[in-house]
Amino acid sequence: MISSQPRKQRKSRYQAPLHTRHKFMGSMLSSELREKHGVKSLPVRTGDTVRVLRGDYKGTEGKVAAVDLKEMTVTVDGVTVTKADGTEVPRPIHPSKVTITKLELKDERRLGD
Repeated sequence: MISSQPRKQRKSRYQAPLHTRHKFMGSMLSSELREKHGVKSLPVRTGDTVRVLRGDYKGTEGKVAAVDLKEMTVTVDGVTVTKADGTEVPRPIHPSKVTITKLELKDERRLGD
């Protein structure tokens, strides 16, 4: 922690480099994955299956389509909002508002098992 002042904490968070922002994208694991891997939370990645815990889309489950480190949000398949002209666009969600139900384990270094 750099400072105890909220102003400086916000500044360091918003000006953090992308490799550090990856750590801010943490989301908790489901109870089955928690027992299996012995880890409470992991950063969300594209391809993970997540369940939305808060908001209008609570209970919706889908794959992570994109992870935006700049805005610190994830987009989930099936979570869309309709614009005024009728087109549907993905609704960004903060990773703390989702739980990971299935991991994308293409990278063998992800869990370090």
